[in-house]
Parts: sequence; structure tokens; C-alpha cells
Amino acid sequence: MSAGRKERAQPFARAAPARPRILVVGEINPDLVLQGAHAVPAPGKEVLVDDFVTVLGSASAICAMGLARLGDAVAFVGKIGTDPWGTLCVDTMAAAGIDVRHVVRDPALKTGVTVSITSSRDRSLVSFLGASAALRAADVGEDALRATRHLHVSSYFLQEGLRPGCRSLFARARAAGLTTSLDPGYDPSERWGKDLLETLTEVDVFLPNEMEIRGVTGVAKIPEALRRLALGRTRTVVKLGAQGCATLGENSQVLYSPAYEVSPVDTTGAGDSFNAGFLHAWLARRPIEECLRWGAACGSLSTRGLGGTANQPTAEEAERLVRLSA
Repeated sequence: MSAGRKERAQPFARAAPARPRILVVGEINPDLVLQGAHAVPAPGKEVLVDDFVTVLGSASAICAMGLARLGDAVAFVGKIGTDPWGTLCVDTMAAAGIDVRHVVRDPALKTGVTVSITSSRDRSLVSFLGASAALRAADVGEDALRATRHLHVSSYFLQEGLRPGCRSLFARARAAGLTTSLDPGYDPSERWGKDLLETLTEVDVFLPNEMEIRGVTGVAKIPEALRRLALGRTRTVVKLGAQGCATLGENSQVLYSPAYEVSPVDTTGAGDSFNAGFLHAWLARRPIEECLRWGAACGSLSTRGLGGTANQPTAEEAERLVRLSA
């Protein structure tokens, strides 16, 4: 390449797997996981951790990896830089069987990164958005939508470029006959904009956690928050950590499903693995109570090791846990 010539952003060239069943659109970045933190660091102070790994992170990519681990055919749309971080992430996804042809490398951008300070109980995150903030709804081509059955988006509030067009993206998917799901992620500004509620009119499954549903609705009690979000076609499933998960059943009665008892090592990405388990069962048209148990099983089993993807369960492992506790 001649000096001064600007390299154009190019999609990754990978062999295409079978027709994808699920299209995940979202952010891709590595997680630098600091495990076993003895405290959350205060300004001017230092704390120690027990272990450290660098792994594929980001809510969207972790969910995609969880679905692939369960045996679903998955395609991904996202943006990364041309740096080693981006290559690490996309190579990891491709090795898991995810179709990454629609992931674009842009030399003008840096791949984002998240530092996760974790313990067996919870985790705190510090993120640089990087290329993830540059993804737009227009980057999702009609060919990608036509080739699949379901569209999933995570980290609504973090994806600054995708967020303004997210509702139109879901509307396009709906018009193409796809079902849809959305995980909002946490809003760092804590403004919880009204545009999310407008976007939900085009969404089939909404997957917030306890803190997020309270932020979105302004309601502290989970049953009331669920009823506040009973918006037409949208089913809301709230993740409650060690308390399991919940959704509305018939006559607006709350259905709870407990968490599974495991010995957690790292909770990074547990909610994203929950999403994968729930969607895997929901797309198979299993009863809603069983879908909740699949989500809880996959979320729990994913905490057995460091990072969000290393210990995601297979379908056989999740099914075994679900059946044992049924």
C-alpha cells in the first residue's frame, strides 16, 4: 500500500456456516478481568486481587458465544479496530462457529475494552467504548436480516451510534418476519431516556436486570415494575441475581424462577449467559416457566470460572440442571 493512502474499513473474511438462526448486533471488546477483589478501589488507594485474565467480553459478544455454545447458529454485526484486541475478539468468536462476515475492521477506530473488578458476589466495570460507539443501524444490511429468524441487541445505552436507529432496526426486523429481543444494559448517565420505551414497541423480549428495570420504570418493587412495562407485544423478563428471575404470567401474576446453587468464581457476563439460555428455550417454543429455568441455569453455570465465556454451558449441561431441579 502506497504511503499516505488511507486503508478502508473491511469486513472480516470467514467461511459462512449454515443459515444463521440468530443475528446479534452489538459491541465487541475484550474484558480484562481482575478476580477476587478484596475491596473496590477508592481514589488514591490501591487494592489487591487474586487473579487476572484477558478474555472476550462485551454483553453482545458474550450472549452470542453463549448461544453458539448451546448449539444455535449465530451471526454477528459489529465494529472493531485493526488492533490486536479486535483480532483476538473476532478470532475467538469465529473459533466458536459464529458467522463474523459482517464484523467490520475500521483502521480509524480503536477496539473498546472493559476492566472488570469482580468477586464471587458482584462486579464493577470500567469501559472504553471505542469502535462499539461507531456502530450504526445502517450497518445492518438487509442481507443479514433476511438470512436469520431472530435479532438480539444488548447494551442499548452504551451503543451511542446504534441507539438513535435502534427502533427502526427492530421495525425492519419485524417487517422481515424476525422476532426480536433487547437487553438495555446499565445507563452510565442514569437518565434512562424515554426513547427506550418507544423502542420497546418493536421488541418481543426485554431482558433488564433488577437495577435496570428500576431505572427504566422509576419503580422500586419488581412486580409493579413488570406491570408498568406490560407494553403490548413485549414480554419483560427481569434478572434478579441470586434471587433468580421473574416475568408476568396469566392475569398479570408474577412468575418467579429461583437461581441455581453453584460455587461462583466470577459473575462477569452471567446476565448475558442468562439471555442466551432464555432465548435458546424461547425460540424452541418451550413453556415460559421452562424458559426462565434455562436462563437461570445458563447464567449460574457461566460463573464457574474467570471471564464471561470460558464456562458457558452446553445444551446438555443446561438441560441436566433444569431437569434435576424441575
